[in-house]
Amino acid sequence: MGYDVHITRAGEWSESEATPITLDEWLAYVASDPEMRLDGFAEARTPDGRVIRVEGVGLSVWTAWPGEGDGDNHAWMDYRQGRIVVKNPDPAILTKMCAIAERFAARVQGDDGETYPEASNGGGDDSPDESPEPKFPWWKRLLWR
Repeated sequence: MGYDVHITRAGEWSESEATPITLDEWLAYVASDPEMRLDGFAEARTPDGRVIRVEGVGLSVWTAWPGEGDGDNHAWMDYRQGRIVVKNPDPAILTKMCAIAERFAARVQGDDGETYPEASNGGGDDSPDESPEPKFPWWKRLLWR
């Protein structure tokens, strides 16, 4: 199963609709960031030949992601219910999420309530102590939403 990390203004990501990042704010941000691209959908072919397509008005991709891009594996960011959600982000994606959160006066929080960057890392570096490792291609990540 996948693990979501959220950009939210709320104290708890599950309450994001109470203090939302609006869809208009997200779309304006994506349009202003040359490293982001608004696609509105994600599509891939599974190993057995099926095509999986997920649609969302705020579904965007971070085009500068240094991860393993095999043509089907991208750093997707999805707008949902007042927050931005990424499934199984790697350390590079978490760093990008933290930069985006700053623009929204928001924070980055995992499903279990941990925040990034971890305040307890003590080194002043912006990378989290522990981060979920990407274990699935993007299309499998989206299936677990």
